[in-house]
Amino acid sequence: MVSISSANEALKSVYLGVVANQLNINANPLLGKIKQSSQDVWGKEIIKLAPYGINGGIGAGDETDPLPKAAGNNYVQFKTSLKNLYGRIEISDKAIRASANNAGAFVNLLNDEMEGLIKASSFNLGRMLYGDGTGLLGTVTKAYSSSEKYLQMDDVRNFIEGMVVDIYNAETKIEGASGYRVTYVDRANKRIYLDFESSFSTTIAVDSKVYVQNSKGYEITGLGAIFGTDTTLYGLTKSEYPWLNPYVSTTSTEISDILIQDAIDFLEQASGSEVNFISCSTKVRRAYQDYLTKFRRNIDVCELSGGYKAITYNGIPVVADRFVEDGTMYLLNTNDFTLHQLCDWKWLEGDDGKVIKQNAGYPTYSATLVKYADLICDRPNGQAKISNISATVSSPFSDIVTAIEEAHTTV
Repeated sequence: MVSISSANEALKSVYLGVVANQLNINANPLLGKIKQSSQDVWGKEIIKLAPYGINGGIGAGDETDPLPKAAGNNYVQFKTSLKNLYGRIEISDKAIRASANNAGAFVNLLNDEMEGLIKASSFNLGRMLYGDGTGLLGTVTKAYSSSEKYLQMDDVRNFIEGMVVDIYNAETKIEGASGYRVTYVDRANKRIYLDFESSFSTTIAVDSKVYVQNSKGYEITGLGAIFGTDTTLYGLTKSEYPWLNPYVSTTSTEISDILIQDAIDFLEQASGSEVNFISCSTKVRRAYQDYLTKFRRNIDVCELSGGYKAITYNGIPVVADRFVEDGTMYLLNTNDFTLHQLCDWKWLEGDDGKVIKQNAGYPTYSATLVKYADLICDRPNGQAKISNISATVSSPFSDIVTAIEEAHTTV
C-alpha cells in the first residue's frame, strides 16, 4: 500500500538523482558547459582568489647582469553570497488517498509532479544564467488599465504561463500587486495577462518592474551582471580593476564571419581567452544561417551535452537561447565559469528526515528541492557581447527579384 513514508523514500532514493542530473546537465546548453564545484565556499559566502595578468619575473640580459626581479602572480579576491534556489511540488491528500491501493497510479502522480518541477526549474535556471541577479523579468511600458486586464511590457522573453510574480514601483513592492500568476503571454504584442480579480484596480504605472515572486535581488550572478553597467562586480570596483569589464560592441551591423572573428581575435589578444561557446537570440541565428546560405556555405551541426544540437562557427557551437536579447550574441570561454555550490540539489528535510510535509492548515503535502550556489566568471575580460546585430532574413528569391528589376530598368 502506498503511503507518505513510501513517497518520502521514493523522492530521496529514486527521484533525487534523476532530477539533479536533469537540472545540472539538461536544463540549458550553457549550464551544461559550466563546471560545478564546492570549492571556495566559506559559510554562506563564496570567497575566491582570481589571478589576472601574468607572472612578472621574466626578462633577458647580459651574462653578467642581475637576474630579473621576482614579480609573482597578481590576485584579487572575489566575494559573493550563496544564492538560495528552490523548487517545490505539492500533492493533495485526496490524490494520495485515491492512489493508495494503486502503485502505478501513485507513480504516475509523482512522475507528473517531478516533470513539472524539472520544466519550471529548467526555465528559471536558464533565465537566471542570462539575468543580472535582480530577478527582473520585464518593465511595464504602458499604465495598467482595468478594462484591458494585461500589462504591456518592454520584453516578454523571460515570462511563461504559470509563473507567480510581484510588481514593484522603483524599489517598493506595489501593495495589492504581488503573488499573481501569469495566465497568458502574448508574445506578438509583448503583453502578459495575470489572474487579476475582476475588481482589481491597483495603479500600475509606466516603468513599474515585474519580478519572480519574492526573488528580487536574490538570483545568481548571470551574464546580465557581468556585462551590465553596475560599477561593481564580485565586491570589486570595475574602475579600479578595468579587466573586470568584458568586450562589448554596440555598433549596429549585420551578422558575418568577420564580425564574429573580430571579437574572437580581440579576446585572444587582450586576455588569451579562447572562445568555446557562442549563444545568440533566435533571430540572430536565423540571420547567420541566411548569411551562410547566401555564400553557399555548408551549415555544420554539432551535438552538445544534454542532447542539444547547434550550428557551428569554426567548430564553435552557436546556440540560440530564448533568454538572449534580440540582436545580441555572446562569445564565451566557459572554462572561466564555475557554479560554486554548498552542495548539489537536495530535498529540504525536517528533523525527522522526512521531505514531504503537510502544509499547515491545508489538506496538501509539499516537498522542496534546494541548492545554494552562485556563478563566478574568473576572467570577465575574456568574454564578449555583440549587440544591435541586424537580424533581418532575406527572401530566398530576393536576388532573383533584384536582377529582374535591374534588367527591366535598363530596358
